[in-house]
Amino acid sequence: MGYIVLIIGVLLWIAAHYFKRLMPDVRANMGDKGKGVVTALIVVSLLAMIFGYRWAPFDPVWEPQPWLRTINNALMVVAFYVYGASAAKGAKVWLGTKLRHPQLTGFGIWAVAHLLVNGDLASLILFGGLLAWAIGSARLINAAEGAWVVPDQAPFKKEIVLLVITVVLFTIVSLLHTWAGVYPFGG
Repeated sequence: MGYIVLIIGVLLWIAAHYFKRLMPDVRANMGDKGKGVVTALIVVSLLAMIFGYRWAPFDPVWEPQPWLRTINNALMVVAFYVYGASAAKGAKVWLGTKLRHPQLTGFGIWAVAHLLVNGDLASLILFGGLLAWAIGSARLINAAEGAWVVPDQAPFKKEIVLLVITVVLFTIVSLLHTWAGVYPFGG
């Protein structure tokens, strides 16, 4: 039952996010009501992924090595930073002028990091499915929008702000993982 709910959650997440790209006319005709429908689908997909993941049995696919936690943690810091590179309106931090899709790239790094330290089938479905979604989303956006207009680079102080936010978010997420019983730093 857990796998079915998990798969439904991942598929709903993908459908909700691809809806605008694959059926733009239908989405446009829905107007503001469409935002509510997409939001509802995303909330349902998140709940299905959370509960499906928790309900799924632990079926090992591979044995993650303990040293991969260090790589996971380093990748998580990178993921937060890359994701945040798109945060500023207008001018972007340096990385935001080099990556067309920093949020999707950061999300993909997050998924890869979690695949490294979770060797069970439910994790493969969840994190692998979300990685595939992020890659597919970038491709759909590129196809729909054509050439990328590189944004201006923001002042260096924005770089410092992003670094501070990255460290704070990493700390909070690490504490939340620890609180939930998943100690991200070993043992």
